Amino acid sequence: MTDGHFIGVDVGTGSARAGVFDGNGRLLATAKRDIALFLDGSDIAEQSSEDIWRAVCASVREALGSAGIGADKVAGIGFDATCSLVVLGPGGRPLAVGPHGDNDRNIIVWMDHRATDQARRINQAGHRVLDYVGGAISPEMETPKLLWLKENLPDTYGAAWQFLDLADFLTWRATGSLARSACTVTCKWTYLAHEDRWDGSYFREIGLGDLVEQEFSRIGTEILAPGQAVGRGLTAEAASDLGLKPGTPVGAGLIDAHAGGVGSLGGSPTTSMAYVFGTSACTMASSRDPIFIPGVWGPYFSAMVPGLWLNEGGQSSAGAAIDQIVSMHPASHEASAAAAKRGQSLPDFLADQAAARAASLSDAAKLAGGLVVVPDFLGNRSPHADPDARAVIAGLGMDRNLDSLVALYVAGLLGVGYGLRQIVEASRTRGAVTERIVLSGGAGRHPLVRQLLADCAGVMLAAPHQAEPVLLGAAMTGATAAGAFPSLAAAMDTMTGDANLYRPAGGAVAELHAGRFAAFEALQATARTIRNTRYPEN
Repeated sequence: MTDGHFIGVDVGTGSARAGVFDGNGRLLATAKRDIALFLDGSDIAEQSSEDIWRAVCASVREALGSAGIGADKVAGIGFDATCSLVVLGPGGRPLAVGPHGDNDRNIIVWMDHRATDQARRINQAGHRVLDYVGGAISPEMETPKLLWLKENLPDTYGAAWQFLDLADFLTWRATGSLARSACTVTCKWTYLAHEDRWDGSYFREIGLGDLVEQEFSRIGTEILAPGQAVGRGLTAEAASDLGLKPGTPVGAGLIDAHAGGVGSLGGSPTTSMAYVFGTSACTMASSRDPIFIPGVWGPYFSAMVPGLWLNEGGQSSAGAAIDQIVSMHPASHEASAAAAKRGQSLPDFLADQAAARAASLSDAAKLAGGLVVVPDFLGNRSPHADPDARAVIAGLGMDRNLDSLVALYVAGLLGVGYGLRQIVEASRTRGAVTERIVLSGGAGRHPLVRQLLADCAGVMLAAPHQAEPVLLGAAMTGATAAGAFPSLAAAMDTMTGDANLYRPAGGAVAELHAGRFAAFEALQATARTIRNTRYPEN
């Protein structure tokens, strides 16, 4: 047990949350505020940094009050956020990132795919830095988005004072320091942390040579390991906004999925794969030596646990894919009303229905029947690195009742599980060790979901008792910055609690999944073939 209390702040796609923890990792209170998301079509997603900061401050103040902890008892604070691009003009003022000219909309959100063409051109050039992003850069990463800005909004690009990942924006707003986290710049900006440098030849090759000429001053010149103290702690202004004391230590931040890995893996990061299952899904696997896995991002040095290499996979739509699938069914309105009466989300309601219809949680897979779902609504992040992939559903009939909706829900969940299996198998082929999957994220809280994911992947799954591992991971960076632990790894070992275990089923259930997985991959490959077919024009 370590004296003092620590605050973790998590900024996701739809909300900002704060949690107060004691030194043993016990959660005392949380609070949440929604944040605005501006969607213009299927490829454009933007947010406001000012809106997010207001939501962060309100969440911290409420959580602190609910915990009954005074500001003088808070020893450190840490931030995590989605890997979204924040654009600031002179004096830190927000700059518009779209042709609308609205300066309040100054963030290109992670899920924004406007830079798909830029990513494709970057990948065709094949620079060596791509070896450290799984061989192909994603439009979700920041350099394609920077190139899009330069080509489409040159006035904004030219006027920009700083381009920051959202987690780094939060630590800048909190401390006034422009130091970046090795997590953000290595995973999303092509910083070579193992060489402590940017590769200028890459930026020149893709058309961003001006950043090199400016000695990278607009994207980061001071890079800190996650959990390292940023600046001199909270500024007086930020402390007033947050309801905390000036000088409170602030840890270099994390991408939200990586915070989930830090907050859940505990003392065995090199044999466990973290799986953060939310709107999207991310996998994080650490190793002592670099492992190059095609289609899986990395290897990144010191991007999650300082001193270890990280491979990051994931699915661009996971929880969002389940929502999309079930919303299309004729019975979704009726089921949503029934879920609301129970105070449940629709996916939780359907998980309960599936569990009640099956002899065991593992047997619920049989409810999918002949339905096979490839849930690549927003492309395939890993292991195919195919942003143009799209979802496919095979086996649909004319059924309109609740039973058929439950079957579709289960089939969609199995599709997410088979995507996880692909990442595990691709990683093991290259020598990665995955003895268990450690699950976190709101979309994975139901026991049915956990068991089916274990069965689909064929790997034991651990679900930590800690209800908020992402917030805990952020708080760990604050605890490390405060000197409560000698390293982030030590904080992980002390503050991470126990977990429930879900072992993959064998026998007939394992055979069922082997057959369904083969069908899943065949359908996925067929979808690629169809997409690549060029039909003659009429």
